[in-house]
Parts: sequence; structure tokens; C-alpha cells
Amino acid sequence: MFSVTVRDHIMIAHSFRGEVFGPARRLHGATFVVDATFRRAALDADNIVVDIGLASQELNAVLARLNYRNLDDEADFAGINTSTEALAQIIADRLADRVHDGALGEGARGLDGISVTLHESHIAWASYERSL
Repeated sequence: MFSVTVRDHIMIAHSFRGEVFGPARRLHGATFVVDATFRRAALDADNIVVDIGLASQELNAVLARLNYRNLDDEADFAGINTSTEALAQIIADRLADRVHDGALGEGARGLDGISVTLHESHIAWASYERSL
């Protein structure tokens, strides 16, 4: 399996519901380094996994809808704990939509999967992987 990873970051604010979150139930900020990895079993006709420039551009566009936002105020997240794991899935699903819409080029339609990793810090991160 071949893969290409692009990286960006977001800064958000949010809070959580549930005893398991302790003090994080209060409004707090988070900065995430975001890695999006695109996978395919065979390279495309241009001998690449995906156009890195388009992958970076589309990751940035997906993240722009989250960046500098209080996620508690966003209708898309009403009633959802926007945990690191949940955000990884949301970003992966939004990238998958862009692949299906052709935003990453026709060659990207042959991708087999996407995984998104959100790094909370140098010692903690979470990922979500999905098929295309």
C-alpha cells in the first residue's frame, strides 16, 4: 500500500459533557497538528498516490471551517462531544466528500482510504481511518 501524508493545524475552543472529562468540561482551547494520509494499492497513471498540492489545499479548506471557532457554537456539532477522535472522523469524512466530488483530481478517485490523525501534544494523538 502506498501513502502520502500532508499536514496542517487548527486552533479551536470547545467543552465536553460527561464526568469522564473532568476539568475539560469547561470551555478550553486546543491546538491540533492534523495529518491526513491518503492510501492506494497501486499508483495512478501519473505514478503518484495523490497530487500533494491539491491534498494540502483541500485539507486546509476543510480545516478552515473549524479553525478559530468555538465548536460549542457550531450547529454541525450540536449535542456532540467534539473529542479528538470525533474530530478526526469529521475531518476524514469531509476529505472523503472532496475526493468523491473530484476536488483532488480525477486520479484521486482511485484512492483506497484516508486516515486523519490529530496530535493534541507531543505525547498524545488520535486517528480515524476510513475506506473510500
